[in-house]
Amino acid sequence: MRVKTGVVRRRRHKKILKLARGFYSGRRKHFRKAKEQLERSMYYAFRDRKQKKRDFRSLWIVRINAACRINGISYSKFMHALKLSNIDLDRKILADMAMNDPVAFAKIAESAKKSL
Repeated sequence: MRVKTGVVRRRRHKKILKLARGFYSGRRKHFRKAKEQLERSMYYAFRDRKQKKRDFRSLWIVRINAACRINGISYSKFMHALKLSNIDLDRKILADMAMNDPVAFAKIAESAKKSL
């Protein structure tokens, strides 16, 4: 018995080509190229969702370090002093304070210096 895959194949191809919208040239028009590019794109998307978290953490550390240096303390000593003084602020909040509220960050830095 012969199985014809017209409808099934068309649905499968349409699903891939719909996801490949916006790709360049044949990568959006030809099924095989679109499928290859989509696999690569999905891999990059998965990988970079993890990478984004690392990138933001390093950005926060750079910002906190710059603000710490202005207040006369190194980043590592500052983070150690925060733990000693039981100030439970994460790096995201500290970086935001360093950028947008330097006065409050200076107060935290002073209290951290006292605990060393």
